[in-house]
Amino acid sequence: MWFSYVGILLNAAMHRGIPHGRTGQESLANYEEAARIYGLLPCYIRLQDINLDSGECTAYLLRDNIYTLVRMPIPRVIHNRAIYLDAGSQHKINSLLGHGYVIFNGFNRYGKDEIHQLLKNDPALSPYLPETKNATSSSISEMMRHYDDIIMKPCAGSIGRGILRLHHAGSDWKLTYSPSGRSYGWRTVTLRQKNLPAVLRSRVSQVPYLVQERIALAEFRDRPYDLRVSVQRGINGSWNITGIYAKAASSRTFVSNVAQGGKALRVETVLSESLPDLSAEAVIANVRKLALRVAEKLELNLPYAADFGLDIGLSTAGKPYFIECNGRDQRYGFCKAGLNELWKETYRQPMAYARYLLGR
Repeated sequence: MWFSYVGILLNAAMHRGIPHGRTGQESLANYEEAARIYGLLPCYIRLQDINLDSGECTAYLLRDNIYTLVRMPIPRVIHNRAIYLDAGSQHKINSLLGHGYVIFNGFNRYGKDEIHQLLKNDPALSPYLPETKNATSSSISEMMRHYDDIIMKPCAGSIGRGILRLHHAGSDWKLTYSPSGRSYGWRTVTLRQKNLPAVLRSRVSQVPYLVQERIALAEFRDRPYDLRVSVQRGINGSWNITGIYAKAASSRTFVSNVAQGGKALRVETVLSESLPDLSAEAVIANVRKLALRVAEKLELNLPYAADFGLDIGLSTAGKPYFIECNGRDQRYGFCKAGLNELWKETYRQPMAYARYLLGR
């Protein structure tokens, strides 16, 4: 079989770990196995090791079961798994695109405000979006007049960091937050006469935040959960649902992210126990329909997107709500939920899409 090269763009820290087998949550073995199915050879590169003038790059290739650094032509198709926020890196990606290289998921960091704005303009999607505003002291106070439970989340945040919750308990309002912004040391303070605490005012004044109605999520064993839906392009270039798993919040917080202590679970198990009066098949069908609609809508405004990890919550009546879009889905939740075959499939689909692109 004739093999074509496909580039896998990694950040510098992960790239350094390749010879030692330390690539964090990314499985190079899954890439190797998936690429072979489609007649591809993956090469692992950093953006700074690509030289447009010479048309060459330095990349790791698997040779005789050892990863070896080689000098080679820049692959015509590249799957981006790194996050680049600086202008220089984004300029280089644009330059590569301008020279005819295809970098899918080239831009994979989207602001939550940007995503919400794109989706709320679609009449078919707006009923599935929680009420959302840009967070200021006045907009938070306004949301408190309409809802008993609201969330503040940084527009550029990820894996649940920096999230705060305001909820009405009895006659008081309480703020729950992590002083470190991470998964430990959560605190709850009572507001005085509905005055916003200094920590909340400080955070929303320093970086852009959204304030959002908190949907009363269905619960699994007294823990709220949402669903992670992997939506990817594959061998025919169209969007498909690769898999779904549930994420239940840990007992110490309201955040369901696996990186923040949430537990990844099989969705069928969670639905049968948490929504016993509903058809799990019907609930999943509605979730799939919503996820595909979201991906197709975002595709119109986010060029080169090919891979989304969508967080979709379920109300206690089983209605799906779009919560968040991840432009670089971490995927390992499938593995943690014991769904190894679906975990591998999340690697196969990008390689299938790379084959599709090379065929064009």
